Amino acid sequence: MSDTVGNAYEGFTAEERAAMKEHARELKTAARRTSRADKAAEAERDVLAKIAEMGDSDRIMAERVHAVVTATAPALAPKLWYGMPAYALDGKIVCFFQSAAKFKARYATLGFNDPARLDEGAMWATGFALTEVTPEVESRIAALVAQAVS
Repeated sequence: MSDTVGNAYEGFTAEERAAMKEHARELKTAARRTSRADKAAEAERDVLAKIAEMGDSDRIMAERVHAVVTATAPALAPKLWYGMPAYALDGKIVCFFQSAAKFKARYATLGFNDPARLDEGAMWATGFALTEVTPEVESRIAALVAQAVS
């Protein structure tokens, strides 16, 4: 199999395979939890622990994103998703933070999935590059998250 420029297809990258394995572990861990309250508390602890593992720049941004998302939309439940901090509504991931280090990218990403109500005409953004989280960026994140759950 080859891609559109004629290079041989080499499958998933090591980072992609690691993310898939991490997601399988997350699903097994979630299935073992008992009560709904235990699941929510443990899921948030997992998210905070994952953020704490990040390098300085990614960690600082992830902490700010977490604070903004949880303050703006308390109905969103923090949980890990493919090893990334994510926020779900009724079990469906609405938004997530992907550290730059996750896939060796030059910037972190704030991403939104299908349940996010960001629709704007025939085309709209679902991913945003982050290099730092300033007060202006926090305001934009809060507005996007509020719209996503509206």
